[in-house]
Amino acid sequence: MTWPGEPTSAVDRAVDRRMALAREWDDLVEQARRLPGFADFLRTPRTSTLLPAAAGGPVVYVNVSRWRCDALIVTTDGVERVQLVRLNAADVVERVRRHLFLRREFEVTAAAAQRGGTVADVVGLGPPVPPDAVGSAVPSVGSAARRARRALDADLHGLTGWLWDVLAQPVLHRLGLLDGPPDRDNRPRLWWCPTGLLTLLPLHAAGHYDDPVGTGPGTSASAGDRAGAGLTVADRVVSSYTPTLRALLRATAAETDAGPPSASASQPPADPRMLIVSLPSAQGRPSLPYAESERDVLQRHFPGEQHTLLEGDAATRAAVETALPRHRWAHFSCHGDQQLGDPSSGGLVLHDRMLRIADIGASHTTREFAFLAACRTATGGVNLPDETISLAAALQHTGYRHVLASLWSVYDLVAARVSTLVYDELMASGVFEPHRSAAALDAAIAELRRAYPYNLSVWTPFTHTGT
Repeated sequence: MTWPGEPTSAVDRAVDRRMALAREWDDLVEQARRLPGFADFLRTPRTSTLLPAAAGGPVVYVNVSRWRCDALIVTTDGVERVQLVRLNAADVVERVRRHLFLRREFEVTAAAAQRGGTVADVVGLGPPVPPDAVGSAVPSVGSAARRARRALDADLHGLTGWLWDVLAQPVLHRLGLLDGPPDRDNRPRLWWCPTGLLTLLPLHAAGHYDDPVGTGPGTSASAGDRAGAGLTVADRVVSSYTPTLRALLRATAAETDAGPPSASASQPPADPRMLIVSLPSAQGRPSLPYAESERDVLQRHFPGEQHTLLEGDAATRAAVETALPRHRWAHFSCHGDQQLGDPSSGGLVLHDRMLRIADIGASHTTREFAFLAACRTATGGVNLPDETISLAAALQHTGYRHVLASLWSVYDLVAARVSTLVYDELMASGVFEPHRSAAALDAAIAELRRAYPYNLSVWTPFTHTGT
């Protein structure tokens, strides 16, 4: 005999247990939502709570689907939709497929060519040299690398022009940023928040860059000397990226909060020091001879007790994981890697093991600045393209307000040059000013554009993520 309400079977008991756990879950969620700052916990965020993320300038959220494509322009006043009538998902797939193929071809041939000389000389970015000066052992692979680089630059010219026509131009027009000639000294800030496969493309470099016949690498020209000047994003705005509005909102709130970064009870306050991680060589990877010059620049700006150096075999994953929470600023001169099919497994190549994106995302810090002078540190994946999974995004999600990174492979000497220009600018006042990171990177890229106006592969990879 059973009493009313008494379970009569294992199934009934399992159902009762599940309902009890569901009630407990609902109670815990409600408790969490009563905590300060957690009113939208596990809810779709209210628009009004996200608008302050655009306090520094508009945030352009770009959505691509097979039905239609739109740009959502977020400002502190609200959200405005711009239908991108010339953008379609099929074109994005084809453009990304071709770009990734050509980039892979270049990376393979350049790595092979490096065995006979520096990549800069082999692919034609160094000082002009006779063909036989590259090294008699690798003339064929050197020629292949130069051809691959030219094909990549040609693709980038078409790609950036297309991005301008179908995406950037309609957005900037709606914002009123195409009225009149560009004024580089008074350009506003703009944040890009791409989705889908657009996360693999350089929206910040969208534009038309004329390439006269016969122009070679290293040819000097100013933007104002070229036909079509002003028809580029870089001539009109200072670009940054953010993986989500919430990430930018957190970073903005931390930036405007007075005082140094806060620390939890289990996390000691970060010292105002620079962590320098330098690996000129790693097993199975091409050497990075200019990593040493980056180290020297940083030690000049942060002498003595103002920096911690982890170099060579001292730059282990355990050492880096221990040091990162103790430093407010960090610079990495090493190889980076990204798996397009499994982006969370990508990361930084250290002496013994890789520091993966998943490792970074496992902790939370409140820091200011990280410079990732490494390849593919701002690249997401292709299987889950709507989830921006990159090392730069992971660092911003875990509390870094400014992250400088690269969308794809970068030339070693160019990374060193960008590092020098950025740190010289951020230390111009005699005090490190990381809040000026976006402007400093923008100025460095402008100098590279003047030095290599038609070699877009030189300067388009570099990005700023954060406030």
